[in-house]
Parts: sequence; structure tokens; C-alpha cells
Amino acid sequence: MTTPTGKRITVLIPTKNEAATIGAIVTGVRAHCDEVLVVDANSTDGTARAAEEAGARVIYDDGRGKGAGLRLGLGDAAGDIVVCMDADGSHEIADIPKLVGPVARGEADMVVGCRMTGGSDELHGDLGKFARFMGSMIITLVINYRWGVRLTDVQNGFRAVRREIVPSLALASNDFTIEEEMVMKCLR
Repeated sequence: MTTPTGKRITVLIPTKNEAATIGAIVTGVRAHCDEVLVVDANSTDGTARAAEEAGARVIYDDGRGKGAGLRLGLGDAAGDIVVCMDADGSHEIADIPKLVGPVARGEADMVVGCRMTGGSDELHGDLGKFARFMGSMIITLVINYRWGVRLTDVQNGFRAVRREIVPSLALASNDFTIEEEMVMKCLR
């Protein structure tokens, strides 16, 4: 689905043993993009096969972590705008146009979803999920203070980014910290 402004969209999904959910995710996002790119971290449960059968293009990383997978996918994506999302079904596929819109219109280089407005089970999950969510909120507060901004959820993996800016970010994280690294480098 090319945007009204002519921008091509890639949905990038890093995976590690997500065979139970990846087929439905790929099928669901196809209506919102021109390309579905799955970066698989050596899954042993048939994730890559399920993604391909659902219509995704699959590439493989070396299993060093989510950040390494996202960096590989961001470099390989064909779209002008890349939507990153998790493979576990925790993000609302129907919200993809809300993320893409400001980037496609040139109003933002990156838009990040927010777990406070729904689309994530961390507010209603177990104590461990809640603790991770609270840690994320603390990191968001620190970034807001440091850069003088009012962001809501810098660690949410559901985001749209203008692919053209990715090389200038010089992303280095191999793990989940890539999410706040992307935000901080966009703010500098």
C-alpha cells in the first residue's frame, strides 16, 4: 500500500521462534504495506517458513539480538518508510496508518507508538511485564528531561521511520536498547 504521497511502506518484523503468531501478523499487515520483511534470528520452530507462506520476504540474521535484526532489516528494506513491529501480536495492526501518516507527510522522521493508549498487554499482564513497563517509563522520563521533549514511550517497538535517515543514525545496539537509541539519535 503506497501512501497518498507516493511513499512505499515496508513492515519490518524481527523474529525468534514466533511460528505461533507470525503467519497471522504477516497476513494482517499486508493490507498496509508494499513489503513485509521478516528478519529471523535462527528460529527452530518453523517461523521463517510460516512467514514466507503468509507472503513475507525472509532474511536471516546471526541471532545476536533484536537490535542486530532491526539494523539488518532497516538496511535491506525496500520501502521509503519502515514500520517496525513485534511478532508476538502485541501491536495493533490497524494503527499502522496512524504511525505512517506523519512520516509520509514530512511532519516527522520517526513516530513511535505508545503502550499507554492500548495495543499492549503490559498494563494488564503479570508483575514482570508491569515492571518492564515501569522501567520503560523511567527511561522515557530521563530522555524527556535530557532533550526537553514530551515523549510518551521511547521503548515501544511499534514505530515508523523514514528509511532515508537511518544511515545518519549510525545505530549500534544489538539488543532491545536499539529502541531508545533510535529515539535519542533522532533527537540530536
